[in-house]
Amino acid sequence: MQELQQILDQALQQFAVIGDEAELEQVKAKYLGKEGSLTVLLKGLGKLSAEERPAAGARINQVKQGIEAALQQRRDLLQQNKLAQKLAAEALDVTLPGRGLGTGGLHPVTRTLERIEQLFHSLGFATASGPEIERDFYNFTALNIPENHPARAMHDTFYIDPQHVLRTHTSPVQVRYMEANQPPLKIISSGRVYRVDSDATHSPMFHQVEGLWVDEEISFANLKGVVQDFLQRFFEREDLTVRFRPSFFPFTEPSAEMDMSWNGGWLEIGGCGMVHPNVLKHVNIDSEKYLGFAFGLGVERLAMLRYGVNDLRLFYESDLRFLKQFN
Repeated sequence: MQELQQILDQALQQFAVIGDEAELEQVKAKYLGKEGSLTVLLKGLGKLSAEERPAAGARINQVKQGIEAALQQRRDLLQQNKLAQKLAAEALDVTLPGRGLGTGGLHPVTRTLERIEQLFHSLGFATASGPEIERDFYNFTALNIPENHPARAMHDTFYIDPQHVLRTHTSPVQVRYMEANQPPLKIISSGRVYRVDSDATHSPMFHQVEGLWVDEEISFANLKGVVQDFLQRFFEREDLTVRFRPSFFPFTEPSAEMDMSWNGGWLEIGGCGMVHPNVLKHVNIDSEKYLGFAFGLGVERLAMLRYGVNDLRLFYESDLRFLKQFN
C-alpha cells in the first residue's frame, strides 16, 4: 500500500510541472503504459492469494483512477493555456477607432440639378421625367419641327434607328405630360440630353432643365418673372436682371433668347417663348382657351457660372482632384 501511495504522489508531482502535451503523454506511459509501474502491479495480482487479491486490486484501481483523473485535468489545463495563447496572439483591439471606407460626394452637376429642382418646387412647379431614347414623333414632330429642319440631321442628332433618337432636349417630356394631363399644368423636366457636339462649352451628353406653364391667362410677363426670380435665387444675387431678345424656335411663338446681367454685361442663359398653337394641337389642348410658356436652361452652364469653371469637359473627366473641390 505504501508503494501505491508513492506512485500516486510521484505521478501528481510530475504532472503538475509538465507544460507540454507530448511530454505529458510520455510521462503517462511511465505509470499506465505496458511496462508502467501500475501495469506491473496489476499483472502481479495473480501471485497473491485469493483473500488478498480483491483488496489489492481495488487499491490499485483506485490509484489508477486518481492518476487518470490528474492526467485528464492536466490535459485540459494545457489545452486551455494553448487556446488562451492563440486568442491573445490573434486578438483585435476593439478600442481602436474603425478605419471605415471613404465616403463619396455628389457630382457638381447633380448638386446643381438638385438646387434647380428645389427652387422651382418652391415656385409651384412639379417635376416630370421621360425616356432618354425617344421616338422621332415626340422629339421632333410633336414639337412642330419640320422634316427638313437642321436639328433632324445626322450630324446634329444621335439616331438609334430611323424612328428613334437619343433625345436632343427634354421637351418630349412636356409633350408626353400634356398628353396625359389637362391644364392647368406647371412642370419642369430635367435630365440628360444628347447632341453631336464637343468643345470647351459643349458635350455630346449634357443636362437640361425645361419649364412649362399652361393655363388660361399666361403671358410673357409671367415667363420673365419666373425666370428672373429663379436666377436671382440660384445665384443669390438680387441685382440680377433678365432681358429677352427676339429669336426663333419651332415649338414657341413668339420666341426669345434669355440673357441675364453678369459682371457688367449680358450673358445668354437659355431660350424661351409662348407655346406654339401647333404643339397644343398635337396634345388636344384648346389653344383658343389656354396659353402657355416654355423655357430651357443648360444645367452645366449654370454649374460653370456658379462654381467658376471655364471648361465644361472637366465635369466628365472623372478627375478626383477636380471633383473633390465640390464636397
